[in-house]
Amino acid sequence: MMGKLCLLVLLLIGSVNTDRLYLPVHVTDRTDTRLISLTHIGQYGLKRKARPTVPSHYHTGIDIKRPTSNYINEPVYAAGKGRVISVRNDGPFSQIIIEHESNNDILWTVYEHILGITCHAGDNVTDKTVVARFFNKSELEKYGWQFDHLHFEILKVKPVKVKKNVKFPEYYYKTYAVTCFSVDDLCKRTVNPMEYFKSHTKK
Repeated sequence: MMGKLCLLVLLLIGSVNTDRLYLPVHVTDRTDTRLISLTHIGQYGLKRKARPTVPSHYHTGIDIKRPTSNYINEPVYAAGKGRVISVRNDGPFSQIIIEHESNNDILWTVYEHILGITCHAGDNVTDKTVVARFFNKSELEKYGWQFDHLHFEILKVKPVKVKKNVKFPEYYYKTYAVTCFSVDDLCKRTVNPMEYFKSHTKK
């Protein structure tokens, strides 16, 4: 359904020689995708309809629902060992990008719709590092309950460098969100997180 290119990418995921990545949320087994739920439009590769200022595009990640009833400080973890390369802290579209490298193989993970960011560009992190949190109830009332999820991506192409921004001095890179207009675009740049975790689950 995602095309021959995507199928090839999924078959190669298991051979990517990086330190293992884990689900970025608080569940009992952070390798088990059965323990998370996605929003009704949160699947990877879903074709999103056009809306004002945003053209129709393919969804580059997954939207993970809050895993518990904690509306105070529900944690968001780094998916694995790596280095923070970009932090954008601007309310509902706040974003962290982490680079993960092992033996010259590199992946990037992206975390969006987060607040309470605790890391900075240049920080080294592990899968046990809390880098942010889900919105609390007052923030959801302010920004909208549509942000009651974590948008998470895995990139296999380096994020796009952005111009220096005085307002957000640690915002160095942006992702390919809302710019993947074909399945080929999607598969060349990103990995399906659900397939990644399924392929790396311990047997």
